[in-house]
Amino acid sequence: MNISSITRSAVAITASILSTAALAQAAQPMSEVVGQPIQVTTNGVTNTVYFDANGTMRVMTPNGNTVPGNWALNQGNLCMSVGGAQECVPYDSAFQPQVPKTMTSSCNSVQTWLAQSTNNPSQQLKGERGQ
Repeated sequence: MNISSITRSAVAITASILSTAALAQAAQPMSEVVGQPIQVTTNGVTNTVYFDANGTMRVMTPNGNTVPGNWALNQGNLCMSVGGAQECVPYDSAFQPQVPKTMTSSCNSVQTWLAQSTNNPSQQLKGERGQ
């Protein structure tokens, strides 16, 4: 095997690894905000929402209460169940840090979502012990 063949092989392996990493992130919608705070403003009231990987969520109200709930993705929508009520908003792209998204929910409520920060894709793809 000559240097040219080795270089081509290395490039092919690198491309394969990068496309696998991209597919892994694409296959995990919402992974960019799992565990990260998102401010959701509706009718002038801002709650901070945390989504956990196991499908649970927490809503932190302005007065300091924590309201538990559940979330799931369903046909391009992020659906949340809190206190027996369900509401869905469109999830058509990943959240970006400090970029507001204004959406109309299934309850006809206009909401502005602002991810405070997002997870680093390289952190999401690391295996056990950070490898």
